[in-house]
This record gives sequence, structure tokens and C-alpha cells, in this order.
Amino acid sequence: MSDSIVSLSGIHKSFGPIRALDGASIDIPPGQISALVGDNGSGKSTLIKILSGNIRPDSGSISIEGGTYTGLSIAQASAFGIRTVYQDLSLDNHKNSYENVFLGQELMRGPFLDRRGMESETRRLLDRLEIAIPDLKVSAGSLSGGQRQGLAIARALLRPAKLLLLDEPTAAMGVRESHRTIQLLRRLKEEEGLTQLLVIHNLYQVFDVADRVLVMRSGKCIAQAMTADSSPEDIHDLILEQERRVEDI
Repeated sequence: MSDSIVSLSGIHKSFGPIRALDGASIDIPPGQISALVGDNGSGKSTLIKILSGNIRPDSGSISIEGGTYTGLSIAQASAFGIRTVYQDLSLDNHKNSYENVFLGQELMRGPFLDRRGMESETRRLLDRLEIAIPDLKVSAGSLSGGQRQGLAIARALLRPAKLLLLDEPTAAMGVRESHRTIQLLRRLKEEEGLTQLLVIHNLYQVFDVADRVLVMRSGKCIAQAMTADSSPEDIHDLILEQERRVEDI
């Protein structure tokens, strides 16, 4: 679609005998939060990894910024402004907040690390995103789940981003921290216009944060709906209806 920031068409991906994606096609419109839902093994995380450049599809195409590609490298995805936060967050628990934000892209002052500069830039970034981490020098391993998620998002947004991919951003969080994370994602859309693609299992959280829901099953996108025109119960019924249709074929 011409009005999409990224389009994936007919994406196939197998890992040995396991078919993770079976002709999946999705469009990601700009300025919206889209949510991928579906059972475990439906292909959601594989789609995220293909968009981030971590794995290449066996076939199909990715259209972005006027070009069409058979797959993206990590460097290409980064150059297109695609940023990813995986479920494990990939934080170094022994490093502090600013060390994690600048991990792999540290600021230098001559032959030495510019720790003061990194701490100052991290504080400005966290304040802009309204992420509350009072002491940037404590280890990431001592932070709460919500603070760790916020730190991972801040690291992803250290450089300008056009599309933020998040795999289960509220996994293993309590109600209060999940709510704070959802609020952060909303602010990123409303205040910065950041397009997002989320993988979330909880349908009620999907309707708290997303503009659109995409239903995955057996490696395909089998249905989609705007959350403003639907409800968690409608999507649940839609999933059951689509599953019955597939089983009847």
C-alpha cells in the first residue's frame, strides 16, 4: 500500500521442518500503533525479526521508502529508522543506565569514555520520554521491570526512529508497571508521531494502546480490525470464526 510506512507481501520462512510464516502479508500505516495478536507459534515474533533484519525470509518482499527488497540486513533496517526492543530487552545487568543506553555506540573524549556526556545525554532522553530512573549510576539489574523496559526503549530511540518494533513490551510486569509502559507507548505516538508495531498477548492491553489489531494464525495474517470499531470480545470471536473457517477448508 502506498500510504504504508512498510509493507510485507507473501513472506515465507521455515526453520527446518517448521514453517513459521506461510505467505504473511501486512501493511504498517504511519503514525499508528498496530498490534500483532495470535497463539504462540503463529509467526508474530518471526515477522518482527524479519523487519529488524535479524533473519531473512525464504521468499516474499518488503517494501519501504519506495524500494522493494527480498530481505533487510540489520544495517539496512537501522538506516531506514527501524528500531527494535525484544522481549528479553538485551540489557547488560552489570552496567548502569547510561552505559546501557550507549552500549555499542559509546561517546569518547579522546582515548577515554565520555561518561559525563553519556550520563547527560541519557538524562535528557529519559526526561523527554518521561521515564523515571532517578539514579543513572545504579546497575540495570537493580531496576524494576517497568524501568528496564523504559531503558530499553530509550536506547532504541537514542537515534531518530521511524518505526519502533516491540515484542511483548509488558511481559512479566505487574498491573501498575504495565500501565506505565502503555502510557509511554501512547505518548510516543501522540507527541512524537512514532509508528509502532507491537506483539501483545493481552487483548485488553491491545485495546488500551493500539489503533489497529492484526490477527496471526499459522504464519498468516488472517484478519485485521481498527480497535475504535471493535472490542476485545469481537476480536476473540473473530479469531474463533477464522479458525473454524481454516479448519473447515
